[in-house]
Amino acid sequence: MKENFDTPNAVKKPVEISKDGSFKRQTNRFTTPFGNGPGDLPVEANRYRLLWSPACPWAHRSVIVRRVLGLENVISLGTASPMRPILPRVDWEFSLDENSTDPVLGIRYMSEIYLKTDPEYAGRPTVPVIVDVLKNEAVNNDYFKLTNYFETVWEPFHKNSAPDLYPEHLRADIDALNDDIFHDINNGVYKCGFAQSQESYEEAYDRLFSRLDELEERLSNQRFLFGDYITDSDVRLFATLVRFDAAYYNGFNTNRNLIREYNHLWGYVRDLYQTEGFGDTTDFDAIKKHYHTSITISPEKNEVKILPKGPDLTIWNSEHNRHLLSSQDDKFLIKKGS
Repeated sequence: MKENFDTPNAVKKPVEISKDGSFKRQTNRFTTPFGNGPGDLPVEANRYRLLWSPACPWAHRSVIVRRVLGLENVISLGTASPMRPILPRVDWEFSLDENSTDPVLGIRYMSEIYLKTDPEYAGRPTVPVIVDVLKNEAVNNDYFKLTNYFETVWEPFHKNSAPDLYPEHLRADIDALNDDIFHDINNGVYKCGFAQSQESYEEAYDRLFSRLDELEERLSNQRFLFGDYITDSDVRLFATLVRFDAAYYNGFNTNRNLIREYNHLWGYVRDLYQTEGFGDTTDFDAIKKHYHTSITISPEKNEVKILPKGPDLTIWNSEHNRHLLSSQDDKFLIKKGS
């Protein structure tokens, strides 16, 4: 019998699910770059507000870089709750703020700033998103390039002795590795979790663990992905690894291995976690609430959801001995001339 998707009780496949049951992430709507060229977003202090949720890995990495580079005093931060509001649409809510309203933008839901900027916007309102507070409009939600903008054209506002997370001589290699990490790991866990066919799930699962095995080997003889110093690639990998055991392993069926069962990846992610900007911006409570008890891509009402009690977070501060793989004491490559 043919399904009738016009009936009010029909359950439609989310628009990000392809015919083969695989998850295809939506494209970003606001992608104008920051820079000094014609049409670029001007790089100005106190003009922009970064909206995020600590549950979201895409947003988390932009907040890590903001903290590490010292951009906190020039780009303000608005924080949405990890709990999806119960609405007939997917959204983020500023329910952590007084009167459930972002104190700078005066909005309750993330969708408000998207629709104010583009009244025809029909996708999910995503984080991170940069808002121009002078125009009260969303100007950039390009999570894939946002950290690179912070690392390059925002350099005039970096703190003294800010590290170089995106060294010019490594950029081509960093970009290539970032692409692999994105498709197979960052987005790979979502391809597993949101798959609606066994075949697409298993394909994503196999690619995920093949890439993790590859990086486990890569990290067996060097401290970070490109040697002795943290780069943009490490930020991107961390955002997924730190959520893996607490959220993806059981929530997204990525259950071949826990990250803490890897010898090198486990030490590596703890090394990063114990670094300023990484662990202090990681909120495990928000992560667990979002992935286990909140609404994600396909909400089911009246469903009882249990918040996992673990894991024991003290293990994140345990000794990792990763420094023994490095000839340097500092984890960061300090900028020239600092």
